[in-house]
Amino acid sequence: MENVGIYTPPQKNKPITGEVSDKFHVNLTNEDLEVTQSAQDKLNEIISQSDEDVSAIRIYIGGGGCGGMSYGMTFTDEKSDFDTVLGFDGFNIYVDVVALNYLRGAQIDYIQEVGRERFVFNNVFAQTGGTGACGGCGSAGGGCA
Repeated sequence: MENVGIYTPPQKNKPITGEVSDKFHVNLTNEDLEVTQSAQDKLNEIISQSDEDVSAIRIYIGGGGCGGMSYGMTFTDEKSDFDTVLGFDGFNIYVDVVALNYLRGAQIDYIQEVGRERFVFNNVFAQTGGTGACGGCGSAGGGCA
């Protein structure tokens, strides 16, 4: 039998040198995540009226299944090592790197309609493509949350 090849064991990974900040950009830009002026104003109002010691809003994602991801916001006063930051006058927005992969290029807006006020996440798949819905279960009918 002919020798097909010589086995070479994999090389051990070389340690990464340098600071984490060389590879991981903590500060976000408006291109990463746009927050409209109306959303900024409302978030600032909510934080300033809070009785809690709140300095930031955390944007998070939830598992989506067939209908895509769900997006939300909550108060926070703690920043993790994996958070990216979008700073405004009076507050910061924290987005962890996993959630940022699903939010990059999105816009957060605040809409006031008769009898209804809400934050909406627009263009959440702007840079990754797709709609977040497969259409197989009827959830891909369109519209925004």
